[in-house]
Parts: sequence; C-alpha cells; structure tokens
Amino acid sequence: MFYKPQDGHGLPHNPFNAIVAPRPIGWISTRSLLGDNLAPYSFFNATAYTPPQVMFASTGQKSDRDGSKDSVSQIAESRVFCVNIADGEMRDQVNASSAAFAAGTDEFAACGIEKAECETIDCPRVARAAANLECRMTRIIRQAGEANFLVLGVVTGIHLREDCIRDGRFDLSAKGWLARLGYKDYTAVRETFEMERP
Repeated sequence: MFYKPQDGHGLPHNPFNAIVAPRPIGWISTRSLLGDNLAPYSFFNATAYTPPQVMFASTGQKSDRDGSKDSVSQIAESRVFCVNIADGEMRDQVNASSAAFAAGTDEFAACGIEKAECETIDCPRVARAAANLECRMTRIIRQAGEANFLVLGVVTGIHLREDCIRDGRFDLSAKGWLARLGYKDYTAVRETFEMERP
C-alpha cells in the first residue's frame, strides 16, 4: 500500500498515528499567571546529551486559547517547563490529565496528582514521577499546518525517584516506561536487551 497524506489513506484509522511507535510520553507541567497546568504529549523526545535538551510538539488548539493549547501558551509566558516521566503504574493519572480542562484549571488538583516545586525554575512537577526534567525553553517553532508547535528546551535540573535507580542506572523495567503506540493503544515497556555498538 502507498498513499500520499494529502490524498488520504482509505483506512478506518490514520496509520501515521501508529507508525512511529512506541513514543515516550512527556508529561508537561507549566506555571503562568493563570496557575499551574499538567498535560501529556506523545510527540516527545530527548535531542542532545551536552547540554541535555528535550523537545515536545503540541498539535491542535483549545477554544479558550489563542491558537494553541495551555502548555504552549504558558511556556511562551514563563519560558520554563518541566517534563515528568511516568511509569506504567501512573497511566491512569496521565490519562486523566489529558482531558480538555478549561484554561486556568489546575490538573494536579483536578486529577488528584501530588505536586512538588522544581529546584532550578519556577514551575510545579509531579512529586511521584519516575523522573522530572526541569527545562528552560530555548525556542517555540510554529510547524506546518494549523496550531502545530515544536517546543525546545535545555534541561537545568533532574530529579530521579530513588526506587528507579538500580545498580547505578535509571531503570523502569519493573514498572515499565509508559509509551504511546497510536490510536488508543499504549504500552508499559518492560522487556529490554543490551547490544554493543560495532
């Protein structure tokens, strides 16, 4: 099968949503004059080691925001954000925070998620996340299409939950790295293997 995206695929569901998978989930927390916000994004990844840098992309917009979503609007205002990494046991909380709450709603409170303060930036973080990456925004890039934004940031502080450090390594294999597969499908990645580079 071959198709051009602009012509459609003819399938009942968009295959592009599942082709690039699994995708790690960046659970993005922000703070602005409207208050604190928390939302998951599956277009998320690390982009560099030194200094450590990350990206996430926001697609779509909310009617109570001017052409974007709460996370992008708040980062544009504050210039900081935190990426919270959830393990497989936090999947229900991650999913609950994806609801389209009105701007200014604190998803931490609305979804019963424990909040803590970041150390290097003025931003909340998920207290029980497996890891938290405190970030200073470096760029927000408008992508092709309506309301598609790429947010880039440099990591200024890292929190690791103590039970996720095993033999000197960050390891979520017991509870699983939460990831998006596409459609309504998710996974908690637990099976891993090592390979030496040639």
